[in-house]
Amino acid sequence: MTKELFQPLSGNTMPRFGGPATFMRLPACTLEDDLDVAFVGVPFDIGTSNRPGARLAPRQIRDESRMLRPYNMATRAAPFDALRVADVGDVPINTFNLLKSIDIIDSYFEALLARNTLPLTMGGDHTIVLPILRALCRRHGPVGVVHVDAHADVNDTMFGEKIAHGTPFRRAVEEGLINPHRVAQIGLRGTGYAADDFDWPRNQGFRVVPAEECWYQSLTPLMHTIRTQFGPGPVYISIDIDGIDPAYAPGTGTVEIGGLTVPQVLEIIRGCHGMHIVGGDLVEVSPPYDTSGNTALLAASLLFEMLCVLPGVPRR
Repeated sequence: MTKELFQPLSGNTMPRFGGPATFMRLPACTLEDDLDVAFVGVPFDIGTSNRPGARLAPRQIRDESRMLRPYNMATRAAPFDALRVADVGDVPINTFNLLKSIDIIDSYFEALLARNTLPLTMGGDHTIVLPILRALCRRHGPVGVVHVDAHADVNDTMFGEKIAHGTPFRRAVEEGLINPHRVAQIGLRGTGYAADDFDWPRNQGFRVVPAEECWYQSLTPLMHTIRTQFGPGPVYISIDIDGIDPAYAPGTGTVEIGGLTVPQVLEIIRGCHGMHIVGGDLVEVSPPYDTSGNTALLAASLLFEMLCVLPGVPRR
């Protein structure tokens, strides 16, 4: 039987300031529905170390996504012509307990993946990538990661704690959730606690691309190299909005100057086309510091770009 495909609610049917408060005004579904792709919110910021507010991001990203239309005019990607896509709402985290929330997120994504649904996630702070990677690894084995961020997030501890938004990729290496030789961290920059802070991921086998190496140039050649390096295995995309310069994305908790431009991040995501993408996230938007809504709008647009590079998406 042919599956029913969903389309975002058209702005010619309902004004864009009205309609359902879902991502791209798509249908609201549940884990039990038969979906190819699910937009998921994780309203969690217990792991933040500076400015809070990322728990409010899924709602704000959904609101700003109302301007997005179903066809990508640059790449001609038409995701809704082939994939059944919907918004499954938010993970019901425990707002008073970080470790319990990690287990809740893990179980939620395991249930989603068990139905062969690919997740695109609205964070939340970057702590959430750890339980998502745990669920993905159980299904796919260790995955490769395209990681855009100002920070490497490989601290051993933060205030003595092993799990926080600055530690997930060290835990992921220790737990065997990712293949270190198939990880690229792009946009790292800023100050550190020691001069060799970025050496730990390099020593694990990560490809580390500091922001300074990206200035004034296209990242299309870099992504060609990364596609060749990663090969055919599963790949996860994780984008911290602070990887982008605060001139474009000021609404975040740990701001660093000198970041990537919006066109460069588009080149990174579009450069993932042809990889075996098994999921993606966009984290660390903090609406209280996003007075114009532009940070959340950028986040929504980048999530749509991730949708457009998934396996099975046609190009018209």
